[in-house]
Order: sequence, then structure tokens, then C-alpha cells
Amino acid sequence: MLDYGLIGNCTVSALVSSLGSVDWCCLPEPDAEPVLAALLDPDGGRFSVELDGHAPQNGIHGVQRYIENTNILETVLTDSRGNSLRISDFFPWFERNGRLFRPPVLVRRIEPLSGSPEVSVRLSVIAGWRKTPLAARGEAVRQIIYETEHKQPRLLLAGSHPLESRDLIWKGVMREPLVLALGQWGDGSAGVESWSVQEAVSQHESWLSRTLETWRHWVKHCSIPTLFQNETIRAALTLKLHCHEESGAILAALTTSLPEELGGARNWDYRYCWLRDAAFVLQAFHHLGHYEEMEGFLKYLSEIALSDAFRGERGLSPVYSLARETPAAEQQLSEWKGYQGSVPVRVRNQAAEHVQNDVYGEVILALTPIFMDERFRHLRTPEIEALMHRLIELAARSISRKDAGLWEFRDGWREHGFSSLMSWAGLDRAERMTRHGVLRPPGIDVRAEKLRAEQAVLKSVFEGSLRNGPEDSSFDASLLLAPILRFPAETLNRRSVDEIRGALELNPGGPYLYRYRRQDDFGTPRSAFLLCSFWLIQALAATGRKDEGRILLEKVRDAANALGLFSEHYDPATRRQLGNFPQAYSHVGMIQAAFAVSPPWSDIL
Repeated sequence: MLDYGLIGNCTVSALVSSLGSVDWCCLPEPDAEPVLAALLDPDGGRFSVELDGHAPQNGIHGVQRYIENTNILETVLTDSRGNSLRISDFFPWFERNGRLFRPPVLVRRIEPLSGSPEVSVRLSVIAGWRKTPLAARGEAVRQIIYETEHKQPRLLLAGSHPLESRDLIWKGVMREPLVLALGQWGDGSAGVESWSVQEAVSQHESWLSRTLETWRHWVKHCSIPTLFQNETIRAALTLKLHCHEESGAILAALTTSLPEELGGARNWDYRYCWLRDAAFVLQAFHHLGHYEEMEGFLKYLSEIALSDAFRGERGLSPVYSLARETPAAEQQLSEWKGYQGSVPVRVRNQAAEHVQNDVYGEVILALTPIFMDERFRHLRTPEIEALMHRLIELAARSISRKDAGLWEFRDGWREHGFSSLMSWAGLDRAERMTRHGVLRPPGIDVRAEKLRAEQAVLKSVFEGSLRNGPEDSSFDASLLLAPILRFPAETLNRRSVDEIRGALELNPGGPYLYRYRRQDDFGTPRSAFLLCSFWLIQALAATGRKDEGRILLEKVRDAANALGLFSEHYDPATRRQLGNFPQAYSHVGMIQAAFAVSPPWSDIL
């Protein structure tokens, strides 16, 4: 398992290992270059806490937990002699002066628990993808400045005790708490008034308490299912960290190049907003009863809609950066060693160059509540109506057109049944909106286009079940969404669920599925794609087999690490989490599946 916990504040994030080392952090935003990246290279920079003055792996035991209903992480380290300490890690996230305060500063509180722990704290910070260590100088006895590139904000480390301006920043027998804060100069970039890294140290108790209260307040306002409540809450908290509040973007993951296959080349940069992923995330938040994320994403999408590309022939790109631009060309970093030797390490993503026609239907589905839910009536502006009309036209235009598909094939685009299924779903909801009078009819015959999309989906039927496309009879797990989306073919839906499961399951009767088994640009998949398991569970519930789905969901919980976090892929034979971690998609699946198999609260209370 990936023994890491995720912390963040909807502006920045970091991964903390079960041995207390911060091995991944990008500043000042998730898609920026890293300052700590030992996750991808031993020389990539880390912020570690070591017992006995030795490397943590020598007889040190680490246990992690989140403070209940928060994204505040605690790591307890114990040595062979029973000395122990606790590390509390968090990024501040609370209301200050009437606005959300989310500065890009990591706060670490290290405190002794038992015995007399001898502690070494080390910090090596790198200059992004160049991987060269940043020069450190002591500005004051409790402050170290790390010089960054010209015009880039400087990094500053502040402490509650005197620090050394070298790799070993503090060493001694710990008898009282040590508080450290690493961040950039407070210049108002966090959306609030100026602040200082030193303030994060001096005010850490208040900041910790207020951050804890803010997370618990957010959880308290979540709707949750009657079953799998703890798993749903953790998934919701994890998804929230993938929402970039300043821009409104929702990121697919907060990491890059964690391999789908150890030693293989399926290593991707997911630190961007895939509109498809964001649409699924918004549906999960709607289930949870949280709607502020939809309003933020609507702002983000509206600004994209102003671009010439969206209004022209090109339409939407599948993926955008936090700055609402398509990422620059994908790049391989040959000087990076990769996670456990898995190369190449990649930055940016070629998917930005793709045509993926399913995206229009998915975004329509994500925005449908604006028109069908009276709580969002204030969002039905002429501009949003025009945006929806454009999406409907593009969904109709993309029916039966060849594309890279949901799984982003880089070579050999073809017609995909899933893309037409999503066009059908978007047009079906568009027809409902116009029929209810909440959306002015667009400039096309929506009903006729919906029927055309339905026929396009049926072109992908072989031997009584849905397959990848009219020219490819291989099975594809994405078609499990047909009954979930209420595609009007009950017998076909049920048979498709059974046949897809039988063809793609890793082990007979097990919960784990391959995405597909056909050749792609890199061979055939060798591990389970976790979202497919959650789709299977939802599809079983949608076809009247809720109890069967519940049993599978109990098994899929095993794919999470000790903190309840899911990766993108999973190998049940080795119990190894693979792919970028944590993965927003997988946590969406956990939430949706839990709601799908749970009885209503009226049956419980």
C-alpha cells in the first residue's frame, strides 16, 4: 500500500509518509513545480523527522490517523526502546476577517509522547524540476530563508526553537513540542490580508483549532448514506482537497507519474482539471449536499467558455490548467529516477491535444441541477443558458464521431459507444429541461438528436451486450454506466453488466475489473482500475441487485490504505496501490457506490 496521508487546504497540498516524511509538495499551487519531491526521486527533497538520529526505516514504527472528520494528520513514531513522538501536520483553512484563509504554509507540530525521544529533523528543498537544492541562509535564529528563482516568492522556514541553516535543521532530545512552518512570504496570495510564516508558528494552536473546527463544520453539513459512513466521509474530505477554491477547478489528482505498473511507462501528470472527472466529482458533491463546489466550477467553466476555441470548431479540450488554459506539450524528465524506478517522470499531459467527445454530455449532467433544482434559480443567467445551449449543440455534433475516448488512446482514434452514451445522457437531460420550461429550447431538435444518439449507442451491441464500439466488439467497463444513466434498454443493460463483469474481472466473483483487455498504446492493462469496481456496484444496484453490490463494496474497501485513501489502480494479488494517489475518481466512486447500496434513512431511524 502507499503509506501516505494527504493534507491540504484547497490551495496547496502535501503527502506525508507513515514515517513522518513530507515527500511531495508543490508551491504555490498543485500544478506548480515541486519543492519537496522525494516521492519521485531520492534526491528530490524531503522534510523528515527521524528518531534516534538514524534513518527512519531502522527499527522505527509509524502509525497514522486523521483527527476525526478533518484533514489534519497525526503520525506517531516509536523506536525499539519505546520512545515515541507525535507529528501533527496541516495546512490552515478557516475563516478570517470574513474570508476563507488558506495560506500556502505547511505547519508541523512535533511533540514527545513517551520516554526521551532523540530527534533529528531534516529539510532539503529543491528548485522545482531542475532538482537542485535551494540555498539556505539563517536570517534569524528561528528562521531560515531558501532562495528561489528570480521573481519567485522566497520560501521561509520558521520554528519555535533555534534552527540550523543546513540539511539537519534541528537535533536533540525532545522534551517539549517543536513547531515548524514552511511556506512562502505572505503577500495576500492566499486571498486574504498579508500574513507571515512566523505567525503560523506563534499562532499554531489557534490555527490548528480553527482549522479543525472548519473541517468538522464542513463534514457536519454533508449528507451521508446509511451504510459505509466513515468511508464516505473520508472520501468526501479527500475530494474536497482536490477542489482549488481560488480558481474553481477540480483536479484529477494532486500528483504526477505514480506508475500504473511498477517499472512501466504508464506514468501521467494528473495535476489538472479534466472536465469529465470534474463532472463526476460534482455529481458526488450533489449527493453529499454540498453545492459551493458547483458554483466555483461554474465560474471556472464560464471563463473557459469565453475562449475562441470553445466557440469555434474545436470545442472543449478534455483538460485545462488552473489558469483555464490547455497545458503545454507533455514533457519527460530524463534526469528523474521515478517512483521505485518507474520512468519516465512526466509533466503536463498529452490528453490536452485530444478530442474526447463524451465530455459534453458529462458537463451537461453536472450542470443540470442548476436548471432542475430551484435552489439554484439565481444561477440561471442568460450567459449560463447560452453555455448550456452550446454544450447541447456540441453533444449532438459529436454523436458517432471518432475520438480518443474515455481512456485517452494516443493512437488509432475510433468511434466509441461510451462517447455516444454520454451524448445520449446529456441530450436526454436537455430534453427534460426544455420540457419542464426551465431551459429555453436550443437551436436544434433535441428529441431527434437524442434518438440519434440512442441509435448510435445500439450500434455498439454485439451478441446482446454493449461493447466498445461499432468496429470493436471488445468489452469496456465504461459501458457499466448505461443502467446508472438510465439508458432505456432494461434487458440490454442487465445483460451488459453481467457480460462486462465476466469478461473483465481479475478473479471470478471478485470486485476488481480491468478497464478493458484490448491492446492500447502501451500493451494491455495489468491492474484493476478502481472506479470500474464502483461502477459495477452502482450498476448492480441500478439493475435490482443492491445486496450483491453491497457485498462487493465491502470487499473493495480493502483497496484503501490504512487511512482510507484510494489510488487510481490496484493489484489485489500483491495488495499494491498503483497510479496517481489519492485519485479523485476513485473517491467519487466510493461515495456514489455507498449511496447506491444503502437503504434510505427512513428505513433506519
